[in-house]
Parts: sequence; C-alpha cells; structure tokens
Amino acid sequence: MMRLMAFETIFEPFRIHSVEPLRLTTREERRRHLVNAGYNLFALHSDDVLIDLLTDSGTGAMSRDQWAAIQHGDESYAGSPSWFRFLDAVQELFPFRHIIPTHQGRAAEKILFTAIGGPGKTVPNNTHFDTTRANVEFTGAEAVDLLVAEGHDPAIPYPFKGNMDVDRLDDLLRRREGSIPVVFVTVTNNSGGGQPVSLANLRAIRQVCDRHGVPLFLDACRFAENAWFIREREPGQGDREVRDIVREMAALADGMTMSAKKDGLANIGGWLAMNDDQLAAQCRNLLILTEGFPTYGGLAGRDLEAIAQGLHEVVQHDYLRYRIRSTAYLGEALTRGGIPIVQPPGGHAVYIDARGLLPHIEPLRYPGQSLAVALYETGGIRSCEIGTVMFGRHPDGSEQPAEMDLVRLAIPRRTYTQSHIDYVIAVCGEVAAHAGALTGYRITEEAPALRHFTARFAPLAP
Repeated sequence: MMRLMAFETIFEPFRIHSVEPLRLTTREERRRHLVNAGYNLFALHSDDVLIDLLTDSGTGAMSRDQWAAIQHGDESYAGSPSWFRFLDAVQELFPFRHIIPTHQGRAAEKILFTAIGGPGKTVPNNTHFDTTRANVEFTGAEAVDLLVAEGHDPAIPYPFKGNMDVDRLDDLLRRREGSIPVVFVTVTNNSGGGQPVSLANLRAIRQVCDRHGVPLFLDACRFAENAWFIREREPGQGDREVRDIVREMAALADGMTMSAKKDGLANIGGWLAMNDDQLAAQCRNLLILTEGFPTYGGLAGRDLEAIAQGLHEVVQHDYLRYRIRSTAYLGEALTRGGIPIVQPPGGHAVYIDARGLLPHIEPLRYPGQSLAVALYETGGIRSCEIGTVMFGRHPDGSEQPAEMDLVRLAIPRRTYTQSHIDYVIAVCGEVAAHAGALTGYRITEEAPALRHFTARFAPLAP
C-alpha cells in the first residue's frame, strides 16, 4: 500500500460493493425545486440533488464489516451484548469512566447543558457549532467563542486554525469566576472551516482549566481527522499511531460529546462521556427521561454494533490518508481556479469564502446563501451556508453579520468518487465565472432558534 503513495493518484482503500443510482435533473427543474423549497436547500427532496454535500453527518457509506456487525445486533432492552461491544470500542479510544449513549450528538449536548447550564452561566469554546450554541443558549447561558486570531482570516494557511486563544480563555475564567461550568473545544473546528486543534493547544488549555478548577470537554465528532492532522503537522507527532494520539487527546479532557454520525462512520448515534460520578448520575437520569435506558440510549442494538465497528475502522491510517487527501484535492483545485476558500482545506469539508467571492453582496443580504443556491441551480450540488444565516441572529433578537460567510462543501465518507469531485470543481468554476450576476436574499420566515434549518428566503432584485 505504501508504494502507491509515491503516485499522485488518490487511491481509495476499498472497492465498491453496492451502488445507488443518481437522478439527473435539468436547470429548469432545479429552479422550480428552489422556489418550492423557499430557496432553503434543507427543504429540497434529496432525490432532486445530484451531489449532496449538505453535511457529512450520517451520510457516509458503511463498510461490509459494519453491515455484517449489524446482524449481531441484540435488541434486549437492558444489558444487551451490543451495548458492551459498543462500550469497549468507545473506551478503547476514550477511556472515560462513564459512557452514556445517545441517538446523536445534539442529544448529548441537550442532556449535558440541561445539567450544567442556566442563566448567568458562560460556556467558552474555540467556536461553537450551531446545535452546540443553540443548546447552550436554550438554557439561558451565554456561548462565547475564543478562536485564535489566525482562524478569523480564511486566507491564512496556518496549520492549526482551530486552536483556542489561551490568553483570552484565562482572562475570561478570571473575570467570570464561578459562572463557567465547563470549557469546550471542538475538534476539528467545524464552524471555522474544519480546522484542527493541536496537542500543544489542548495541553495549554488543560493547564488553564486546572488553574481555575474548571473541567475541559471535547466536542469530538471528528476526532480521527483531528488526530491525523496532528500526526501530519505537529512537530514530534509524525511517527505515532492515530489511535495513540486520540487517547492523548482524551486524556487531556474530563469528558466529551460525540456524534457517531461523523468519525463513528455510522448513520446514527452518539454519546456523552465524563469522569465526574455525580454529573454522570444526573445526566443518566435525564437520559432515561428523554432518550432511553442507559445501555441503549435511544439506539437499536444494531446501531451500537455499527458504531463499534466504525470506531475500529476510522483510525486506520490508509483510510485517513485517503480521506484527508481527497478533501485537499477539491480545495487545491478551487484555489487554482481563483475561488477563495478557507486555507488550508479542512478534513471533512472545503469552505468557500462567499464574502470574498461575492463582495458586492452585503453580509446581511446573505452571500453564503446566494452562493449555495447558485451551486444547486447550476449543477444540482447541495451545500450548506455557514455564516450570517446560521449565526447572525442573536438571543436578544438582534441580527449582526457573522465573523465569516462561508459555504461548506461537506464530503460524505466513502461515498463519492474522484469523478464526482471533478464535477463539483467544474460546477464551482462555472458559478464563480458569473459570480458578479448573483444577488442577495432576504428571509421571509424564520424560527426563533436554528433558523437555517427551516427558514424561507426570497431573492432580492439585482
């Protein structure tokens, strides 16, 4: 296998065992679909999407061995053998004392922040993603982002743009002593371009947390991709096994939330983990109220089996080499085409700098939404706005431009081939060639929280 790495070809370390047809549509059909969906790509029928890059969450292809593991699923209500296989697989990488299964990551967030949040509380993060921020703010707590300065500039090719600003964290913990129940770090940093966090940064955050007596949790949805970046970019880490880097990341934390729909390589599932016995008991009680018994947590036994197998596969170096290189291939091609992206390309997605590509569209007219709509209309590609639509509305009802207006091209795991990605590159180039003709949008309907999922839009006049 290693001999193949001398060639430029991106070599998928698998063969295709089953195929799923894609339905081609015309541009006129796609225009009608957009009108019917209120120009919200979440409202499209997935059958009307050619290349679906809306999210990498739960959209990947499971392996032969995962499908085989599903046949071992034991659906006993309590104490299923599938639970113990899941528990062993999780604790092999994340040896926390308490593992609480949930049906997905946001359920873990809901349980945790219900237990520790509330009015007057503050939760710092490198950058909160949408559901994390929403679950923090739903309790009345404040979500604060403390990303390093390099992470705010899409063009800077800094190797660890997901890092937290440790000095600002120290200052916040000192100023709000007693009101911060936990420090969170998202690995990789989804809202900031899928950028990794270094081990050195995690160690520094750990020291600050210890100094102030505050626990550190990881939002670890893409832990394997983050560990691979550490191996590739951080001095002294190049000869280590990814699984050992993951264990060190876990050892620096007191707990974690996890969506197994990302680096669990599964279509559903997640967990909440921690070392604090008292907090774990409180969270298990909430789990029983909302998710299910503590040995299944809203999941079927077959789901637990699929996750357990996925955790063994996701830390394999051949898989991670292919995964990260495939994403970089897309990012490098867009850069060569003059399309501004967050540099360097992330692990699970390439983020187009919509504000940079569409400078004539003001942030409060949603340049990211404009670009995402154009990608679908032009080539049937569904992407996701990560910008002012997602983050511009604040709990007090005000609206401000987000730090960046990005369009995320999230690549499902083991799903699309290089020819699919070449098609995406061609469509992006076509849209960029006519970027000056794109117009902004206004929101005609929106929910009070997580508005990007269900909002409806109308295009503005040129």
